[in-house]
Amino acid sequence: MGTEVVPLKVEDETPIPHVWRGTLVAIVDSLIRGDTRIGQGIDNVEPLSEDDSTACRENVEAYGSVTLIPLPEGSWDTSVASWWDGNRWDCLVDLWTAEEGRSDLVLHATVFEDPEAGFRIHPGLIYVP
Repeated sequence: MGTEVVPLKVEDETPIPHVWRGTLVAIVDSLIRGDTRIGQGIDNVEPLSEDDSTACRENVEAYGSVTLIPLPEGSWDTSVASWWDGNRWDCLVDLWTAEEGRSDLVLHATVFEDPEAGFRIHPGLIYVP
C-alpha cells in the first residue's frame, strides 16, 4: 500500500481518502445486492431513499447489459474527492463491470465531517458524467 491519503480541504480533485474507502465499497456492495435502500445498515451512512435507490438501478440498466462488480483496488486510481462550499466533500467513485472493467458509470457521494463518527457519507445517484 502506498502513502496514506487523508481528507484535504482543497477545491482541486484529490484521491479518495483511505478512511472513506471501506464505507464506499460497502455502499457499492449494497447497490450490487439490490438493497431496497442503498447504504442502509452501513455505519456512518445516510441511506438513499427507496425512490433514489430505484433510480440508481434504472440508470445502471439504461447504461446497458452489464453486471456491476465489487470495487477493485484500481478504482481508487481514478476516483476523486473535492472540497465544496466549506462544508463537504463531493466524491465521484468509478464503478466497474464484469464486461468492461472500469465503466463510465460513477457513484456520486457527499461526505460531511461528523464530530462523533469522524465522517458521514450520503450516497447520491449513479450516472455517467
